[in-house]
Amino acid sequence: MTELKRLEPLQAATQFIFKHYPHCQGALLAGSVVRGEATHTSDLDIVIFDENFTSSFRESLIEFGWAIEVFAHSLTSYQAFFKSDCKRARPSLPRMISEGIILVDNGIVQSIKKEAAQLLEKGPEKWPEETIRLKRYFISDALDDLIGSSNTGESLFIANTLAYITHEFVLRTNGHWIGDSKWIVRSLNNYNKSFSKEFMEAFEIFYKTGSKVKVIQLVDKVLAPHGGRLFEGFSLGKE
Repeated sequence: MTELKRLEPLQAATQFIFKHYPHCQGALLAGSVVRGEATHTSDLDIVIFDENFTSSFRESLIEFGWAIEVFAHSLTSYQAFFKSDCKRARPSLPRMISEGIILVDNGIVQSIKKEAAQLLEKGPEKWPEETIRLKRYFISDALDDLIGSSNTGESLFIANTLAYITHEFVLRTNGHWIGDSKWIVRSLNNYNKSFSKEFMEAFEIFYKTGSKVKVIQLVDKVLAPHGGRLFEGFSLGKE
């Protein structure tokens, strides 16, 4: 696979559809190439709708100089993925469909795009107070572990856990979608770029120098509007 043979993303995606799914009712090109965030390792994310599919499936191929990820759905199977994505508060498929460039539309894609956009705009389900309390406890526990840890290797993985659950907490308590992997940063930026910068700097300082001060300050800041750290009086499963 060489750069000289690589077609432009839209051209490659269109040719891929004509070659492999010429009778589909709808197709979209999504992912980083659509957002203008592509790197030399980026692939083409293609969402396909076909009434002949009996179930959803995913497939990875290399064609036209690109790694291609196919997300295939019937005209109704995508709805289960919408529901699942919303429940976990990581709207992967709704985001792909909402931002995707239409390659093929036999009258069904615009309505599905509208459905996806409405889900994204609505945001995830609001956390009940008992969930907020539970998450406060887990964050407090991880923070205490980090503060007390003198083992460098253990501290790194405690910090990883703390970063994830803290990002989840601040986003969910503010009605925003969460992320995973690279989408953690993107989701924090979508929420508040200033806070995202503060978040990244705190953990970057820890990873580079071992200093925990900024991380502790950040986590306490996140927990403060909800009562701060929680340990004493917490109970789970007691009757």
